[in-house]
Amino acid sequence: MNTLIVYHSYHHGCTEKVAKAMAEECAAEIQKATEANPHDAAAYDLLGIGAGIDRAKHYAAALDYAARLPDGAGKRVFIFSTCGIYFAKKMGKDHAALRDILTVKGYTIAGEFSCPGHDTVVGVLKLIGGLNKNRPNLADLESARAFVRGLA
Repeated sequence: MNTLIVYHSYHHGCTEKVAKAMAEECAAEIQKATEANPHDAAAYDLLGIGAGIDRAKHYAAALDYAARLPDGAGKRVFIFSTCGIYFAKKMGKDHAALRDILTVKGYTIAGEFSCPGHDTVVGVLKLIGGLNKNRPNLADLESARAFVRGLA
Protein backbone atom coordinates (compact mmCIF):
# COMPACT_ATOMS: atom_id res chain seq x y z
CA MET A 1 0.00 0.00 0.00
CA ASN A 2 1.34 3.41 -1.00
CA THR A 3 1.38 5.42 2.26
CA LEU A 4 2.34 8.98 3.24
CA ILE A 5 2.82 9.94 6.89
CA VAL A 6 2.82 13.64 7.73
CA TYR A 7 3.73 14.72 11.25
CA HIS A 8 4.65 17.63 13.47
CA SER A 9 6.98 17.00 16.40
CA TYR A 10 7.74 19.92 18.66
CA HIS A 11 9.52 19.51 21.99
CA HIS A 12 11.25 16.18 22.50
CA GLY A 13 10.79 14.43 19.14
CA CYS A 14 8.17 12.06 20.57
CA THR A 15 5.78 12.24 17.63
CA GLU A 16 8.66 11.97 15.19
CA LYS A 17 9.72 8.69 16.84
CA VAL A 18 6.20 7.32 16.43
CA ALA A 19 5.95 8.54 12.82
CA LYS A 20 9.29 6.94 11.95
CA ALA A 21 8.33 3.62 13.56
CA MET A 22 5.07 3.60 11.59
CA ALA A 23 6.84 4.56 8.36
CA GLU A 24 9.44 1.80 8.77
CA GLU A 25 6.71 -0.76 9.39
CA CYS A 26 4.74 0.01 6.24
CA ALA A 27 7.52 1.40 4.00
CA ALA A 28 5.78 4.79 3.98
CA GLU A 29 7.12 8.11 2.83
CA ILE A 30 7.40 10.50 5.76
CA GLN A 31 7.23 14.31 5.71
CA LYS A 32 7.10 17.13 8.23
CA ALA A 33 3.75 18.94 8.23
CA THR A 34 5.48 22.31 7.84
CA GLU A 35 7.23 21.13 4.66
CA ALA A 36 4.65 18.79 3.06
CA ASN A 37 2.58 19.81 0.05
CA PRO A 38 -1.04 18.85 0.81
CA HIS A 39 -1.81 18.29 -2.88
CA ASP A 40 0.77 15.46 -3.00
CA ALA A 41 -1.50 13.38 -0.72
CA ALA A 42 -3.67 12.50 -3.72
CA ALA A 43 -0.89 10.21 -5.02
CA TYR A 44 -1.14 7.90 -1.97
CA ASP A 45 -3.57 5.12 -1.03
CA LEU A 46 -3.32 5.88 2.69
CA LEU A 47 -2.46 9.09 4.52
CA GLY A 48 -1.38 9.38 8.17
CA ILE A 49 -1.40 12.70 10.02
CA GLY A 50 -0.07 13.17 13.53
CA ALA A 51 1.31 15.58 16.08
CA GLY A 52 1.62 16.09 19.78
CA ILE A 53 -1.44 17.23 21.69
CA ASP A 54 -1.53 20.82 22.94
CA ARG A 55 -4.51 22.00 24.95
CA ALA A 56 -6.63 19.00 23.94
CA LYS A 57 -5.95 19.12 20.19
CA HIS A 58 -3.15 18.43 17.72
CA TYR A 59 -0.50 21.10 17.29
CA ALA A 60 -1.50 23.78 14.77
CA ALA A 61 0.97 22.62 12.08
CA ALA A 62 -0.91 19.31 11.68
CA LEU A 63 -4.30 21.03 11.72
CA ASP A 64 -3.12 23.58 9.15
CA TYR A 65 -1.81 20.82 6.88
CA ALA A 66 -5.15 18.99 7.08
CA ALA A 67 -7.08 22.19 6.39
CA ARG A 68 -5.09 22.70 3.17
CA LEU A 69 -5.73 19.16 1.87
CA PRO A 70 -7.89 18.83 -1.23
CA ASP A 71 -11.21 17.01 -0.91
CA GLY A 72 -10.68 13.39 0.09
CA ALA A 73 -13.48 11.63 -1.81
CA GLY A 74 -13.32 8.66 0.56
CA LYS A 75 -9.51 8.42 0.71
CA ARG A 76 -8.37 6.57 3.83
CA VAL A 77 -6.51 8.49 6.53
CA PHE A 78 -5.29 7.61 10.00
CA ILE A 79 -4.70 9.97 12.88
CA PHE A 80 -2.01 9.65 15.54
CA SER A 81 -0.64 11.62 18.47
CA THR A 82 1.57 11.68 21.52
CA CYS A 83 0.38 13.34 24.70
CA GLY A 84 1.85 14.24 28.08
CA ILE A 85 -1.35 13.71 30.01
CA TYR A 86 -2.26 10.42 28.41
CA PHE A 87 -5.39 8.35 28.92
CA ALA A 88 -6.57 6.09 26.11
CA LYS A 89 -10.10 7.43 26.52
CA LYS A 90 -8.88 11.02 25.92
CA MET A 91 -7.92 10.16 22.34
CA GLY A 92 -11.49 10.66 21.11
CA LYS A 93 -11.61 14.19 22.46
CA ASP A 94 -8.00 15.12 21.64
CA HIS A 95 -8.34 13.96 18.02
CA ALA A 96 -11.72 15.66 17.47
CA ALA A 97 -10.44 18.84 15.78
CA LEU A 98 -8.30 16.93 13.25
CA ARG A 99 -10.98 14.28 12.73
CA ASP A 100 -13.57 16.99 12.03
CA ILE A 101 -11.39 18.70 9.41
CA LEU A 102 -10.75 15.41 7.63
CA THR A 103 -14.32 14.11 7.67
CA VAL A 104 -15.74 17.41 6.41
CA LYS A 105 -13.30 17.12 3.49
CA GLY A 106 -14.59 13.62 2.73
CA TYR A 107 -11.76 11.48 4.14
CA THR A 108 -12.52 8.11 5.73
CA ILE A 109 -10.87 7.64 9.11
CA ALA A 110 -9.14 4.24 8.95
CA GLY A 111 -8.04 4.34 12.60
CA GLU A 112 -6.56 6.40 15.41
CA PHE A 113 -3.49 5.85 17.59
CA SER A 114 -2.06 7.67 20.58
CA CYS A 115 0.60 7.00 23.19
CA PRO A 116 2.31 8.89 26.01
CA GLY A 117 4.99 11.43 25.16
CA HIS A 118 7.50 13.26 27.32
CA ASP A 119 5.94 16.55 28.41
CA THR A 120 7.77 19.44 30.03
CA VAL A 121 5.57 22.24 28.70
CA VAL A 122 3.23 22.99 31.58
CA GLY A 123 4.76 25.20 34.33
CA VAL A 124 5.61 22.96 37.26
CA LEU A 125 6.38 19.99 35.00
CA LYS A 126 9.67 21.64 34.04
CA LEU A 127 10.72 21.68 37.70
CA ILE A 128 10.16 17.95 38.19
CA GLY A 129 11.57 16.76 34.86
CA GLY A 130 8.21 16.43 33.15
CA LEU A 131 5.70 13.66 32.64
CA ASN A 132 6.37 10.41 30.81
CA LYS A 133 10.13 10.74 30.69
CA ASN A 134 11.58 8.22 28.20
CA ARG A 135 8.25 7.88 26.39
CA PRO A 136 7.43 6.82 23.83
CA ASN A 137 9.36 3.71 24.80
CA LEU A 138 10.01 0.49 22.87
CA ALA A 139 6.60 -0.93 23.82
CA ASP A 140 4.87 2.26 22.62
CA LEU A 141 6.72 2.11 19.31
CA GLU A 142 5.82 -1.55 18.87
CA SER A 143 2.18 -0.62 19.49
CA ALA A 144 2.49 2.04 16.78
CA ARG A 145 3.91 -0.56 14.38
CA ALA A 146 1.13 -3.02 15.21
CA PHE A 147 -1.47 -0.30 14.67
CA VAL A 148 -0.15 0.41 11.15
CA ARG A 149 0.02 -3.31 10.34
CA GLY A 150 -3.65 -3.53 11.22
CA LEU A 151 -4.57 -0.89 8.64
CA ALA A 152 -3.46 -3.00 5.67
